[in-house]
Amino acid sequence: MDIQIRPARPSEYDDLGELTARAYLQDDLLTFGESDWYLGELRNVAKRASAAEVLVATDDDHLLGSVTYVPSPGPMADLARPGEAEIRMLAVAHRARGRGVGEALVRACVDRATAARRTRVVLSTQDAMRAAHRIYERLGFVRAPRRDWQPLPGQDFTLLTYELTL
Repeated sequence: MDIQIRPARPSEYDDLGELTARAYLQDDLLTFGESDWYLGELRNVAKRASAAEVLVATDDDHLLGSVTYVPSPGPMADLARPGEAEIRMLAVAHRARGRGVGEALVRACVDRATAARRTRVVLSTQDAMRAAHRIYERLGFVRAPRRDWQPLPGQDFTLLTYELTL
């Protein structure tokens, strides 16, 4: 399979939003399922694209996955500090898993951060996202537990942090 990585087109935003939402729902990553507030954020690709770069993986005419590359601190960054880039909302369609799509998307983000002379790439992940952890570790990311955080204060839900020093 020949995977191409490129910026998402506005005409693809709705489909990419659904792909991302479906991936999170099918992997049971949303605490409240279909009624989870974060589902709206996952579906809102236009919002992400206005403040960051949304990348898409395709094999000719099929959307396989997407990721949001946040080049610096700003409205789409959860963790990025000055000099750092951030990866958010990595999602791969179930039918495309195991084919290198997730890794290709992460590599594209690392390449962008390297070209922009960032010092580090950071990301948040859930404990249950084991396949993603394997990708990150294979590419040299390491756990940064000192940067783990809770997006919803008062709830027992912690996001794990990984970072790659460039």
